[in-house]
Amino acid sequence: MSKFCTNCGQELESDASFCFNCGKEINSDSNDAKNEETKTNTQNTYNSGNKSKIAAGLLGIFLGSFGVHNFYLGYTGKAVAQLLITVLTCGILSFVSGIWGLIEGILILTGSINVDAEGNSLGE
Repeated sequence: MSKFCTNCGQELESDASFCFNCGKEINSDSNDAKNEETKTNTQNTYNSGNKSKIAAGLLGIFLGSFGVHNFYLGYTGKAVAQLLITVLTCGILSFVSGIWGLIEGILILTGSINVDAEGNSLGE
């Protein structure tokens, strides 16, 4: 049975006295059920927040001139810039932010942009 850190959920070597990932000291008396529970909770926590790479890419391609894909990924600064370029020029310069969004959408779908603003990897 594998052993897992109770703090961060990182898999540990069986003789480890501390977690190499977060540095927390490992108690030698921790039981396997507790470790299994930590593993399950950690997997649910880290995997539930992933944003879809396909959704972000398609938002960039089709609604990129409004910055919707950047709002979705949490890049609010870029998103507001794209939105303001489109709205404040009454759509005259929307092609600029539209091309910007198209390029970012393609980069997201090809995997060149593969994390959101918090550093979480994009899911499928």
